[in-house]
Amino acid sequence: MPLITITSHKGRTAEQKQAIGEAIHASIVTAGVPAGDRFQRFLDLDPESFIYDKFYPDLEIGRSANFIIIEILFSVGRSVKVKRKILELLVCKMKELEFSPEDVFVSFQETAWENWSFAKGELIHI
Repeated sequence: MPLITITSHKGRTAEQKQAIGEAIHASIVTAGVPAGDRFQRFLDLDPESFIYDKFYPDLEIGRSANFIIIEILFSVGRSVKVKRKILELLVCKMKELEFSPEDVFVSFQETAWENWSFAKGELIHI
């Protein structure tokens, strides 16, 4: 069960957020996540609350105000090969939404299966 957090500047429309969410979800489904397993949250921040280096690490073009951070929290066990596949497809889909690759920051985070409770306080993966 991935939990996706998308952080960016305020001002995106509901339609833009839906398209971003669809791009992310399609990318992780290719890695074996069930299509119905979708949990996403958008954090919209004022510029003074969203601080980042425009050129780290050695970007030539630099990040714009369109910069977005995508945090993907899922259970342990996905290989580097799978993560690269997700990244490749995600960057491609974000380009289709007119994002520069320099504006797409992705962080994979993993947690043990026993750390998930989908509902009712039940740990279903133990």
